[in-house]
Amino acid sequence: MNTNGKTLRDSVLIIGTVDTKPDEIAFLRDCVLEAGGQAVLMDVGVREQTRFVPDISNRQVASAAGRTLEQVASSADENVAMQAMTRGAIELTLRAFREGRVHGVLVLGGTMGTDLALDVTAALPVGVPKFLVSTVSFSHLVPPERLAPDLMAILWAGGLYGLNSLCRSSLRMAANAIVGACRGAAPLVLDRPLVGITSLGTSALRYIVALKPALEQRGYEVAVFHSTGMGGRAFESLAAQNKFAAVLDLCLQELANDVHGSIVTAGSDRLENAGRQGIPQIIAPGAIDMIDMPTWKETPTVYADRSRHEHNRLIASVVSTVEERRAVARTIVRKLASAQGKVKVIVPREGIQEWDREGQPLHEPEAHRAFVDELVGGLTSPIEVLEMVGHINDASFTDAVLATFDGWVEAGIIRRGTPEALAASPSV
Repeated sequence: MNTNGKTLRDSVLIIGTVDTKPDEIAFLRDCVLEAGGQAVLMDVGVREQTRFVPDISNRQVASAAGRTLEQVASSADENVAMQAMTRGAIELTLRAFREGRVHGVLVLGGTMGTDLALDVTAALPVGVPKFLVSTVSFSHLVPPERLAPDLMAILWAGGLYGLNSLCRSSLRMAANAIVGACRGAAPLVLDRPLVGITSLGTSALRYIVALKPALEQRGYEVAVFHSTGMGGRAFESLAAQNKFAAVLDLCLQELANDVHGSIVTAGSDRLENAGRQGIPQIIAPGAIDMIDMPTWKETPTVYADRSRHEHNRLIASVVSTVEERRAVARTIVRKLASAQGKVKVIVPREGIQEWDREGQPLHEPEAHRAFVDELVGGLTSPIEVLEMVGHINDASFTDAVLATFDGWVEAGIIRRGTPEALAASPSV
């Protein structure tokens, strides 16, 4: 209890392999205590150890996975063994969180511990503090679809084997960060229906400038997700948790990147989770004509003769071919076919991002027409399709999106905005 009589939210679940990293985990525990937090230790190692007794033993973790520790340890495949411990760790972590015994999670590991950490942290709701101390933090070994959208991380520099001044610094920073996050974190409370919108910056896609205030005036909270990989990952995670009243998934560039094998992807389940949950979806193919890549790497040989746009020193794009766009259209059709809720696809005939206008470097009208034909020809009832004259950055596109949204509100497909917000917006 603090001096105001309020219960502190400062209990940190520390997860690691006590058999291989006892000194590091003990030091991390001490750092959490020094920061004023409470520490609960979970051992996910597969061997017996005698250095100290964790709060949640590896035997308990194995049991939660339906195995004995001996069965796990006897596996000839270390990957299989750790996946069993991962299942148990997820079960016990969620239980501890639901019971209020822990308020945040701090995981320590190399590649093995990181593999486990990614699944454990992804299983927790958005808003629960999650921190990873890993020897492969920020590595391209970690695919975006396995990252919790609000995961914090630090590189465990010099931390492969034993303690030293360098890794102590990383561990101390992580401990202080997670204790502070636990104390300051607030559960995700939605006092207005939440609408999720995907987009890029306004130099490429401008509809958000008008859409966001228009929806807020209607009594909705609006969250805009940057469609450059992790933004889409967060969008899909929240959709899977059924947090949205509706989604305006108007930029599918991450899906196109995934089809083409680009690293700028949100994972293979992009454009799937809202449909699984039956969330109403208004879809547009914003920026699917671009294939993204790091600006700081040479253009792959296969794209060497294509028009290229360097957005900044991080991300560049080349224009996709007719067949590549047709492949994206078929993927969109396939994914939307399984949606359980209302779906409308709005397809601008004259372009889908600012750099494909006439006179711009990615202007390929014949390729865009081929995409439109493939997409519209593949979509079937009950999916609604509006093939509209105009560009995605024209006011007519925004008007079409809002007209569909308002129609669905009137029909009861989308929950109405809050009366308080509506009353405060006389322009509605």
